[in-house]
Amino acid sequence: VVAVVVGFLFCSADAANRAFFVFGDSLVDNGNNNFLLTTARADNVPYGIDYPTHRPTGRFSNGYNIPDLISQELGGESTLAYLDPHLKGSKLLIGANFASAGVGILNDTGFQFANIIRVHKQLHFFKEYQCKVAALIGKDAAEKLVNDGLVLISLGGNDFVNNYFLAPVTLRRLQYDVLDFSQLLVSEYHNILRTLYDLGARRVLVTGAGPLGCVPAELAMRSPDGRCAEEVQQASSLYNKLLVEMILGLNKEVGSDVFVAVNAQGMQNDFIDNPRAFGFVTSKVACCGQGPYNGVGLCTGASNLCTDRDKYAFWDAFHPSEKANRIIVKTIFTGGDEYMIPMNLTTIMHLDS
Repeated sequence: VVAVVVGFLFCSADAANRAFFVFGDSLVDNGNNNFLLTTARADNVPYGIDYPTHRPTGRFSNGYNIPDLISQELGGESTLAYLDPHLKGSKLLIGANFASAGVGILNDTGFQFANIIRVHKQLHFFKEYQCKVAALIGKDAAEKLVNDGLVLISLGGNDFVNNYFLAPVTLRRLQYDVLDFSQLLVSEYHNILRTLYDLGARRVLVTGAGPLGCVPAELAMRSPDGRCAEEVQQASSLYNKLLVEMILGLNKEVGSDVFVAVNAQGMQNDFIDNPRAFGFVTSKVACCGQGPYNGVGLCTGASNLCTDRDKYAFWDAFHPSEKANRIIVKTIFTGGDEYMIPMNLTTIMHLDS
């Protein structure tokens, strides 16, 4: 335990000045969708009920999300959403969050949400961001800022729940079985990660899909007895396995451990399988929602709302509570190789200091 604590303190001193860049979906969106005409948004109460302002921020959480908690652990402030007008001047040097709720690896994922920032557009914004920073501190310093930065990317979950498994019959299910679909996703993800590398990213945390068959939305839709929906959960496992293989191959391609696989499914399975060991009363029922398991529809001011959010592993039908996010982030920093491949974030910080 002492070693872990020392590790945390050790990396905080160096890491506070490290830029942090975030790409992906609603698990990591810090509010970009607030600035878009889309239905995929978290700008209504009771979202943000446990955030310091107690107001909705566009994060799909009762409080802080995963990027916030990583920033805090590194001793820095949270990155702002790229579309936030406050992201200018010295704030740019902290990094930027390009994530947008509803997006997937594939362009047709999230079509039902209309206007969201698809991944190729997030990468385009990253280029645009680099031009802004270069104008501020010069091209060489901007390049160093990006090379030395930390990147988090979260994709894949929506490609299953909001595309492949969205309805009993979907276009993608007619085209592909689960294995072929997973292979398609991983091969597209390879291209996305390669582009990030070409844009200067040198430390990239890549989260796999979470325990998709166990989220309250899938339980409400597919589970008569409260057990995780097997087909969806297996799809998640299969995809994650292929993702790890691809990431290890990509590191060989670029000749360095640039990409780190984050086993989000494994981390969350721990508290889904044994919620009480982590202080939760349930890992099945969402804190906020309606219908079976509070898993039907969005969390709104009219939804059921639990009084103690720390007792619930899930905040809404899809997203972990702030407390669950804290457990995930702790594992990102200190987890063994069953969670973090080839190394955890504390090790990365030691190597880079």
